[in-house]
Order: sequence, then structure tokens, then C-alpha cells
Amino acid sequence: MAYSLLKQLHLTTIAITLILFVLRGIWMMGQSPRLQARWVRIVPHVNDTLLLASGLALAVLIKQYPLVHGWLTAKLLALILYIVLGTVAIKRGKTRGQRIAAWFAALLVFGYIVAVARTHNPLPFVG
Repeated sequence: MAYSLLKQLHLTTIAITLILFVLRGIWMMGQSPRLQARWVRIVPHVNDTLLLASGLALAVLIKQYPLVHGWLTAKLLALILYIVLGTVAIKRGKTRGQRIAAWFAALLVFGYIVAVARTHNPLPFVG
């Protein structure tokens, strides 16, 4: 029961993360002032904190850990790359072109993370 609720929370926060990242990327490309709204600067961080906490709790429940199990290590490293690319895309990129390229790259990394999670394989597109 706890596992299913935790997994549902994790999956829901993943969907919210993706929706918010896509929305913020669209606003970034359109140079929308909405990107500076207070809720836009707070809600993604709250959601991502819940996402990370639920992911860690799931890892403990299923007794699989990063740096021990390859697929979770791959997810962790990809998550770090996604965060770096996301910050470049949304606020740290020096030019609009850099921010757009980082946004697309972050979306590709996000897709990789999802594929690894579904397959429990660090090379989900091979074989």
C-alpha cells in the first residue's frame, strides 16, 4: 500500500515537473514576463523536492541504491545533468540560443531518465 502511494506520488511529480519545464521553456523562448512570476520561481522547486524525496524513499523501499545498482546510478548522473541543463535553459544561459539548446538537451535527458526508470537498464535503447 505505501509503495503504491509513494510510486503514484513520484509519477505525479514527474508529470508536473515535465509540464512546468515545458511551460517555462516556452515562456523563455517567447521572452514572456510570466517567467518572473513568484509562483513560477517557487512551485517547480517545491515539486522537485517532493519528486526527489519520493524517489529516494522508493529506492529505500525496493532496496536498490545509486552507486550500487547501475540503473539508479545512471538516473542519478542523468538527473544532475538535467538540473545543470535546466538552469542554463531557464536562467543561466548567456544567449537565447544557448538557453533554447540547453532546454532541448534537458528534454532529451529527461526522456533518457524516464527510459532508464522504465527498463531498469542504464542503456535502455540498446538491445
